[in-house]
Amino acid sequence: MALGALAQEDRLAAFRLLMMEGGQGLPSGTIAERLDVAPTRMSFHLAALEKAGLLNTRREGRHIHYSVDYLRMRSLLGFLIEDCCGNNPAVCCFSVGVPNQETH
Repeated sequence: MALGALAQEDRLAAFRLLMMEGGQGLPSGTIAERLDVAPTRMSFHLAALEKAGLLNTRREGRHIHYSVDYLRMRSLLGFLIEDCCGNNPAVCCFSVGVPNQETH
């Protein structure tokens, strides 16, 4: 269910943004604004990511802040490496380090 939730373009973009933001996360409106997605549409996608167990939420007043559930993400990556790669990251061409980010 977690990988299926990431298969949608807006959800993947939101997840990537939240991964870069760290543990504090962002309010749904800020995520929608940064990704140029309608707030109601983004709320729908964030709810799907939360339901899949990839995001945590916390309420601050009227705003809901979303953040990545890093423990769940590590568990998913661990499963993929063990199950799909035979516990050999090289088989999956998986680099354990932080991915390089291109500078434009």
